[in-house]
Amino acid sequence: MNRDGSAGIDRGELLVLGVDANAEIRRRGIVRTENNPIGGFAEYLFSRAFSWKLVANAEREVDAIGPDKTRYQIKARRLAGNAGDRQLSALRKLPEKGFDKLAAVLFDARFGIARAAIIPHALVLANASRQWHTNSWRFMLRDDVWSWRGWRT
Repeated sequence: MNRDGSAGIDRGELLVLGVDANAEIRRRGIVRTENNPIGGFAEYLFSRAFSWKLVANAEREVDAIGPDKTRYQIKARRLAGNAGDRQLSALRKLPEKGFDKLAAVLFDARFGIARAAIIPHALVLANASRQWHTNSWRFMLRDDVWSWRGWRT
């Protein structure tokens, strides 16, 4: 019996299981850091699907380079709990065009691909909002993204 009266694994043990699982997916080359694995998993999937070369983690605005030298920023969101939240992680220096295209994926609660898109920088910039308190830009991967004119997913 745990201190809180529940049976089974205590909260600390569950956290250790999460750390061990993250270490294993890093060992297998699916993610590159000890950070939240969602972004790393997206990088892995896009790079394998399109033969992109992942760049060093120190690059802030570019995650991968395509065979044609296109620079990609890769973002992901897992739709769990509040499935309506489509905000991707912060985009830095967006007006400076540190990337050519945003590759973005929405995962379902169990990491299946719900939707994915590769969006030109100009459309990302036109539809992102400035977040002064974090010195970044916010982009929402809403369903209407797939109906925008001038590009393909």
